[in-house]
Amino acid sequence: GLMLGICNGFQALVKLGLVPYGEIRDMGPDCATLTFNDIGRHQSRYVTTRVASVNSPWMLKSAVGDLHTVPVSHGEGKFVAPPDLLDHLLSHGQIATQYVDADGVPTLDIAANPNGSVWAIEGIFSPDGRVFGKMGHSERRGPYVARNIPGDKFQPIFESGAAYFA
Repeated sequence: GLMLGICNGFQALVKLGLVPYGEIRDMGPDCATLTFNDIGRHQSRYVTTRVASVNSPWMLKSAVGDLHTVPVSHGEGKFVAPPDLLDHLLSHGQIATQYVDADGVPTLDIAANPNGSVWAIEGIFSPDGRVFGKMGHSERRGPYVARNIPGDKFQPIFESGAAYFA
């Protein structure tokens, strides 16, 4: 099967170890976690994210470099991990999505990365890609939602998940 955790669901997946490790394990100081936003308060707005890896069934209908405008709403969305774990995630294609600036470049600028996540990480995969955790609310879209906000709000993760079983 597949598992998707958005926002608080992402926090639960990280705290259990399902992302980034792909298994439930005890957490320690050398593990990834989600913590308080850099500005110390809740953030609720739209951001642009970039697909950084498609090593997952959740990305069957996406391509590396695709940009999506998604809403975020969280007070504890800052992804942090030790440098060696970050290197591992990058080298194994587990960094799924990143916060990006207007040019599509990953950034730590609070204008684009509302929580201060290291390496601008917005979402990660388990090693086999079947578990996907992300902060942005890709499910909060529709024909009459945020019509005044520019950007592609259709991130086909749900369609990809369904296609995996077809």
